[in-house]
Amino acid sequence: MPRVFTLCSIVVHALVVAAVLIVPLFAVDTLPVPQRPLTFDGVRRIALIDIPLPPPGGHAVRRGPGPAMAANAAPIVMPSGITVETGQPNDIGTASAFDAVGVESGVGNAIGIGVVEGIPPPPPVAAQAPIRPGSGIHAPRKIVDVKPLYPQLAQAAHVEGIVILETVIDVRGRVASVHVLRSIPLLDQAAIAAVEQWTYTPTLLNGVPVPVVMTVTVQFTLQGR
Repeated sequence: MPRVFTLCSIVVHALVVAAVLIVPLFAVDTLPVPQRPLTFDGVRRIALIDIPLPPPGGHAVRRGPGPAMAANAAPIVMPSGITVETGQPNDIGTASAFDAVGVESGVGNAIGIGVVEGIPPPPPVAAQAPIRPGSGIHAPRKIVDVKPLYPQLAQAAHVEGIVILETVIDVRGRVASVHVLRSIPLLDQAAIAAVEQWTYTPTLLNGVPVPVVMTVTVQFTLQGR
């Protein structure tokens, strides 16, 4: 009996597998209709218009009436000659067209452009001359003091004394120039080098800083004497 059941089972499985594989082969379906290929039914002729070439001179000839040009438009054709200006106001570039607005006619140089007639340029500002303290002007106050360096040669020669200098203090309170009034040859340069580093408060005249002339002294004294 077991062998019979085994044989029947094998036959049944074989039939099922055969049905699965063979039944789709007998299925009938409609096939897709192939598309119509692209074909040319005919050829049409196209007439080409003959376009004339421009004349040899290089300028195209305009046919027919064109738009009206403005009176002040730049010419597009080179003139055969230059007409003489009549000096009327409607002439472009004449002197009368510029004189009407009060501007100098002609262009002599780049500096003269835009200068109005009758109005001279402002005069250059003159530099303020140095003044001396007095007449209500107080001497400036020294705010930076530099001691002179005693030259070794003057020390070796036992030279000492007072060097008197005349200085010009500018509007910022700095020493602008130094002039020797009383000289000691071995000490002059040391005195000048020290004074040039001095700084003063600005001197005011009516509330405006002005340069001032001052006389200063530099004393050299040997130590231990």
